[in-house]
Amino acid sequence: MENYDLFIFVSEPNLVRFGFSKQGEQSAMKQLIIAATASLALSTPTLAPAQQVRSISASDKAQGAKAHPELLQQFGGAYRGPQAAYVEKVGKRIALQSGLSNSERDFTVTLLDSPVNNAFAIPGGYVYVTRQLLALMNDEAELASVLGHEIGHVAARHSNKRNSTSTLGSILAAGVGVLTGSSELGQIAGYGAQLYTLRFSRTQEYAADDLGIRYLKGAGYDPYAAADMLTKLNAMAVVDAQLAGKDANAVPSWASTHPNTADRVARARKQAQAVSAGQGKGIRNREAFLAAIDGVRYDDDPRQGIIDGQNFKHPELKLAFTAPQGYAIANSPTAVSVSGSGGQAQFQGGKIGGEGLDGYVDKVFQALGGGKTRVEHGDIRSTTVNGIDASYAVARANSQSGPVDVTVFAYRFAPDIAYHFVTITAQGSGLGAFVPLVDSFRRIGESESASVKPRRIQVVEVKSGDTLTSLANRMAYSSYRMERFLALNGLTAETRLRPGDKVKLVVLG
Repeated sequence: MENYDLFIFVSEPNLVRFGFSKQGEQSAMKQLIIAATASLALSTPTLAPAQQVRSISASDKAQGAKAHPELLQQFGGAYRGPQAAYVEKVGKRIALQSGLSNSERDFTVTLLDSPVNNAFAIPGGYVYVTRQLLALMNDEAELASVLGHEIGHVAARHSNKRNSTSTLGSILAAGVGVLTGSSELGQIAGYGAQLYTLRFSRTQEYAADDLGIRYLKGAGYDPYAAADMLTKLNAMAVVDAQLAGKDANAVPSWASTHPNTADRVARARKQAQAVSAGQGKGIRNREAFLAAIDGVRYDDDPRQGIIDGQNFKHPELKLAFTAPQGYAIANSPTAVSVSGSGGQAQFQGGKIGGEGLDGYVDKVFQALGGGKTRVEHGDIRSTTVNGIDASYAVARANSQSGPVDVTVFAYRFAPDIAYHFVTITAQGSGLGAFVPLVDSFRRIGESESASVKPRRIQVVEVKSGDTLTSLANRMAYSSYRMERFLALNGLTAETRLRPGDKVKLVVLG
């Protein structure tokens, strides 16, 4: 069969997509990546003193308004409820400190319905934070620190500067990764969920830290909240690495959405001390914040399927599958990705059409070619999996780290509906480590579907006799309960709880 160049790009913070081009040809997928990146690299105003009368330009507003609905779609839409109003209030308060505008009306602050820890801002006055990251915070000042940092990137024109310079090179700057081969490239692919904002250099991150801390002080918040939040992000990153079966100490500093080294935390504390100049620390608003986030949804929304350990279940679609041990699963509104040392897989679905399941497999391959390159694959074979008709085929592609096998494995779930995995493994492996994955695909019944419950944050008061262990055991997880509990609350194993303290739990319901 012919060889093709394989491109993997991150179109969402937790979704990796695949594409082919024939060797030597400019890929339509490359052009799409470049266009998508450029659409977010909007022009930004220069930093101005907050007291200067200023409004965001009409051109910036127009460009931001165009990107806004696309970002909402990628991140699961806007989260509805009192938490969204609370985030908007805090976001506009901190945004006024940036000098971008003196009017709150010029800013659109959105709480995203996404189970990924993320926050970002784009020119035009648009600021975003996910509900998952909101739940990690412990007070209002920490929320303001995250939003202020992201606004700082816009105020400092970092989105413009990142188009011309990148410490990681043009491939990563465009969100393109390569799978298998070297361990370094394998880590890039394995952290696809982190790469959405992997476009700022360390210098730019430090600059945004400094601006965010200045904004905190100007808005009356405790400037030390920035360092506290960075510490929590680092702790949660360690837990996420453990859940993905990876060594947290081996994660390269640039593979984090926002690098959170001990040096960066110390630097943020020093900057907070400098802007405080020995004065009072400022507002934290812990009680009000905890009251506001009590009940917020956490992790996946069952309407989009949930991840429970190595299992993925979709109660509305009535399907489930199990990822191999040691492989990370990432969910999004449009696809599920599975990644690990043996390769990467993506799960999606679609209409079968008049050419049957074999025709569906062929169309998936052609979609990987961007619609302009016909991808030649091997014979399409038929089988059954857990009583479900299935078809699959293998193509050979060239990644930048070497040749790979790309398999499309599709299931006829209904007369006109199919679901499929696209897997990428080392050349000659075929499905390789993903054999158990494709064999685990199954239907689920009404009772199993009804048993899938959403998770949410519950704020509880520590009672006499409560311990870290007793509280951690109330977390709605089957593994890493203590690690999750400590990271969620910014605690350590040495923390001594006192009756009357308030902590966050993740519970079902």
